Amino acid sequence: MSTALRIAHGAFGRVALLDMDRSLVRHAHPHCHVLIKAEGADTQFAVGGRLVPLTDTQVVLINSWEPHAYVHFQDRPRTVILALYIEPAWLKCFRPNWSASGTSGFFERPAGEMSPRLRSLAMELAAAMLEDPTARSTQEQLLSDLMIAAIERFTPWRTFSNLLSRTSADRDRFDWRIRRAIDLIRTDPSLALDVETLAREAGLSRAHFYRMFERATRMTPHVYANVLRMEVAVASVMAAPDSLALVSERLGFSAPAHFTRFFRDHAGVTPSEFRAVARLGTTGPSPYLC
Repeated sequence: MSTALRIAHGAFGRVALLDMDRSLVRHAHPHCHVLIKAEGADTQFAVGGRLVPLTDTQVVLINSWEPHAYVHFQDRPRTVILALYIEPAWLKCFRPNWSASGTSGFFERPAGEMSPRLRSLAMELAAAMLEDPTARSTQEQLLSDLMIAAIERFTPWRTFSNLLSRTSADRDRFDWRIRRAIDLIRTDPSLALDVETLAREAGLSRAHFYRMFERATRMTPHVYANVLRMEVAVASVMAAPDSLALVSERLGFSAPAHFTRFFRDHAGVTPSEFRAVARLGTTGPSPYLC
């Protein structure tokens, strides 16, 4: 069973050190997502319809809202992965146009060659998380250096102003019916399970609505809603004092066991383990934003 070794969270988003031995379902994140192999066997992620290797010399790069899945072959040993889920607002503090990290074209390719500096920074961050999970300022400084190095190496950051303009224009061209469905899902993620209602609210047949939604967002309504549900789940599990049973009920699961399975399929670990590990680093100075 996969294990969360450490989880750090703050204004930067979150960073997880995960010991993985099982696949994850197709999902996405509203973050800039960087995956680095810390130790163990080489592995892979499914991104953009193809398998992208994660190795000692190659990092996996996933754009905000880009569907992907972790693919673990059962005959391979475990892999320890340093997974970064970085908030665009935090990156904007370093350079204003790095808010483009929230757009679909931030990383031009789903993988890049690891430099010695990136490798060193990643290993320092992983070691710092293991040695003292409460040393948040040290971890954030290492994370800052790591993300700056990654962006400078793997993105055309000098042209991000053009990317932001193009992405804004693309968003404005979303069919109003799909925008309405997205607004409904954001209000109540459980509606994604009722495609008939969403299609009716959008004034479309079920089949036409489904095609238009997937063409616009690159994912089904169900997967889109699961992204939103998972982010609410992660925030609730990390920060809220509520019982997991109450979190499960609030998110619309019929039983806590269903919520546990949903969370494990998306994060690799159970919500109870995620909460316990995330709370190891809750003391110390608060991470800053800008």
